[in-house]
Amino acid sequence: MMEILKELIGLKSKVIKLREINYEIIRNDNDCFNQTEVSERIKETNYFDDYDYIMGDIAYEKVRLKGYYDSKNKKKNKINDYSTIDDYIKNYCQQGSNIFILKKIK
Repeated sequence: MMEILKELIGLKSKVIKLREINYEIIRNDNDCFNQTEVSERIKETNYFDDYDYIMGDIAYEKVRLKGYYDSKNKKKNKINDYSTIDDYIKNYCQQGSNIFILKKIK
């Protein structure tokens, strides 16, 4: 695991930790990801721990979070399959809202 983290950091990727789980920030529109705010939102729930991705959209200074599974994950279904994330952003997020996506490092 440490080798993966070193490799990611070497690629100038941003690796963060939420609830003792490491994530890579793979999208961060206008540097909108706020680790403190997201940590505060999820600190008392394990709801997102199982997901492979966490997507956040920010509009009107509010953060909404949604979990997604990798398309190969047996737990995925139509509404939480990562391959559908662009459709969700297009159809359910405020136009022009900032988006961030975190990918769990396994």
